Amino acid sequence: MRNYVTALGFALTIALPQAARAQSITPPQVPDNLQVPTGNQVFLIGHGVGTQNYVCAAGKSVGQPVWTLFTPQATLFGDAGEQLTTHFFSPNPVEGGIVRATWENSTDTSMVWAKANATSTDPAFVNPDAVAWVLLQAVGTRVGPTGGAALTGTTFIQRVNTVGGVAPSTGCDTPQDLGAKAFIPYTADYVFYKKN
Repeated sequence: MRNYVTALGFALTIALPQAARAQSITPPQVPDNLQVPTGNQVFLIGHGVGTQNYVCAAGKSVGQPVWTLFTPQATLFGDAGEQLTTHFFSPNPVEGGIVRATWENSTDTSMVWAKANATSTDPAFVNPDAVAWVLLQAVGTRVGPTGGAALTGTTFIQRVNTVGGVAPSTGCDTPQDLGAKAFIPYTADYVFYKKN
C-alpha cells in the first residue's frame, strides 16, 4: 500500500505541472490600441477558418458603389482540431436587435455578441493583404438551452493573425454591380477573455 501511495504521489507531481501548463494561455502580442484592459484573462483561443462575405452596395458618394461586409462565416477550432464555435453576424437581443459579431459555442450553444472597439492595420503586425486585427467588447451573452455557459463570461475578444479576407478590388464599380456578392476566404485567431 505504501509503495502505491508513493507511486501515486510521484505521478501527480509529474502530471500537475503539465496540466497547469496546458491550462495557461499566453495572450498574443498586439498593437497598443488592441490591448485588453487589466483585470481580464485569456480563457479560450480559437483558430478561425471561413469567409468574409461582401455585398456591392451604394457608397457615400452618389453613384459610387463599394464592397460592404455583410457577415463573416467561420468555424473556430482548438489546437487539437476540435470544433469550438461558429462565427457570424446576428441580432443581439440585449441591444434590441442591433446586428453584432456573434460566436456560438459548438457544444453547449451559449452565445456572445460583441462590438468592435478598435481595429489595426499596423504593418508591424498585420499583413497588408489581410483583414484588420480587431478588439471587440462583449455587449450581450446567452446561456444555451440546456444551461451551457461556456461563452457567457466573455468580456473581450481579439481577432489577430489574420490571413486573407480583404474585399475584392474589382467587381463593384458601377451601379449595375449593386447586389453582387463576394465570399473571400480568410483565417484568423480569436482570443476570448473573461474577468480575472
